[in-house]
Amino acid sequence: MTSEAQIKAGLAGVAKAASEGRGLPPVHLWNPPHCGEIDIVIRRDGLWMHEGSPIGRPEMVRLFSTVLRKDPDGYHLVTPVEKLKITVEDAPFRAVTVARRGDDLVFTTDVGDETVAGVNNPLRVEIDPGTGEPAPYVHVRRGLEARIERSVFYELVEMAETEDEQLWVRSGGERFSLGRLDGKA
Repeated sequence: MTSEAQIKAGLAGVAKAASEGRGLPPVHLWNPPHCGEIDIVIRRDGLWMHEGSPIGRPEMVRLFSTVLRKDPDGYHLVTPVEKLKITVEDAPFRAVTVARRGDDLVFTTDVGDETVAGVNNPLRVEIDPGTGEPAPYVHVRRGLEARIERSVFYELVEMAETEDEQLWVRSGGERFSLGRLDGKA
């Protein structure tokens, strides 16, 4: 059984580390007991909700994002002493900017993470079979992805090269398809 003191110490430790800029906590190493579900939803548009209301403090969203983990059974907020399942409607993050740094594409998410597209952080684009609409994503960390915002995707399209009826971008020594020009899957 997890004591209230352990929970407070766990959350306090995570908050302290995040505020000191020490990087992300090692949630992949923690194996706390599953404590149930919490009514937190990350909506398709990237808004974090708690009990039906938006979480208004960006610092709180950032803190939660640092303890987010994707397991085979879904998304969880994890501390050393507890694990709570949450709902994610699409991807937990939004890629809100992209910058070209040398040969790399560097994406910044809505919670301030930066990720360089490459072999460990691939880009992928799903095409809706009914509408043909692209849904672009970039891997951020440990199975967590960011949905690339439409304006950012347009920037990628402007950077793309055309080959074999497809649009391609390069980053991190890799080449990623943004989709076919002929609309075929």
